[in-house]
Amino acid sequence: MKQGQFARRTVINANAVAEARSRTGLTQTEFASVLCISVRTLQEWEQGRRHPSGAARTLVQIAARHPEVITEALSEMQ
Repeated sequence: MKQGQFARRTVINANAVAEARSRTGLTQTEFASVLCISVRTLQEWEQGRRHPSGAARTLVQIAARHPEVITEALSEMQ
């Protein structure tokens, strides 16, 4: 290790849900609130244990393509 040679390298890629939330700049709590889901459900999606289906998947896709829409929805909710 001191020579800079490693046996393996671990690369962690963000999944689509985590990437969409990241693009909005919202916390997990805020993002879950906009999607009307629990924070735990969002965490399950981001960790890859579960996957959004139906309308939730569509909302995540919208968040990824147009993050300003999600932040606007949050500001209207408050």
